[in-house]
Amino acid sequence: MPDSAPQRFPGRPGDWVLYKDNQLIAFNKPAGMAVVPDKKKSANLLQIGAAYAHHDLYPIHRLDRPVSGVVLFGKKSSAQASVSTQFQERTVTKTYLAVVAERPEQDEATLVHYIREGKGNTSEIVDQSDPASKRAELSYRYLGSSDRYHLLEIKLLTGRKHQIRAQLGAIGSPLRGDTKYGFKRANEGKSIDLHAYTLAFDHPISGARVELKAPLPEGVVWEAFGGIVGL
Repeated sequence: MPDSAPQRFPGRPGDWVLYKDNQLIAFNKPAGMAVVPDKKKSANLLQIGAAYAHHDLYPIHRLDRPVSGVVLFGKKSSAQASVSTQFQERTVTKTYLAVVAERPEQDEATLVHYIREGKGNTSEIVDQSDPASKRAELSYRYLGSSDRYHLLEIKLLTGRKHQIRAQLGAIGSPLRGDTKYGFKRANEGKSIDLHAYTLAFDHPISGARVELKAPLPEGVVWEAFGGIVGL
């Protein structure tokens, strides 16, 4: 059944557009919105974006529902295939910003864990010997602190389900609001403070490097870090 009380999101679809041409369109997805239709049958960016663009859209990558930031769609299946191949070949670069309550012991490090799918739509850290496990690697860098929280820059080196969430939880620095991975309290609207900040790829026609940046979400926690990231 559809959600009885649809969630409201800031602004209008046109306000979320970060980039568009005849091949591609990118949005700054609000936290709490699904990228594609799911069993909850609630608002999703694919359908909202297609209605805004008056054009069928083709998903290239996804973000978890509670996460905000850059999401790219193809306007043509050929554009979708081209950029999807870049994701597979790891020539796409992605940067995330993460707000955590516990500052990691090291200000900069590369994390390597082994992850498998867990119960209740989670991923769990397991031993490398587990036959169902997949290697997960990311690098992080401490950027600064507010009165209560700390900001990390995250670069994914692999792309596993809930990877950032599980790996930060494993080192004792769960994302603010992420009760699945160790934070004590949920955020309003069940969002988590993880933002897909930048995305860079080669344009499927021109080959030119396209670099996209998504403004930070609204709210006092993110606003406290605006000066740190130059916004």
